[in-house]
Amino acid sequence: MANEKELSIELKQDVARGTYSNLAIITHSKSEFIIDFASMLPGLPKPEVTNRLIMNPEHAKRLFLALQDNISKYESQFGQIDLGEPKATFPLGGFGGGNGTKS
Repeated sequence: MANEKELSIELKQDVARGTYSNLAIITHSKSEFIIDFASMLPGLPKPEVTNRLIMNPEHAKRLFLALQDNISKYESQFGQIDLGEPKATFPLGGFGGGNGTKS
């Protein structure tokens, strides 16, 4: 877009390595969304939260729209992402919504 400004960011090496997550717990209040990222792995007694994002509702929606756009582009290039059998509850590794939703 013509109105967008170029953004210069710094990505430190320890952050660039990333953190694996196959579980997200999403909660919200009137003023913020909290997303806890965790890993559930065989042999470990319980998932451990490794990262927490706290966002205001506007930025949470912008993240949602950006993910939706990127998933659409991914599926156009690589094919549909298979979520397996539909389930009544969110599967591990999926993302849900609502106050206190585990996914």
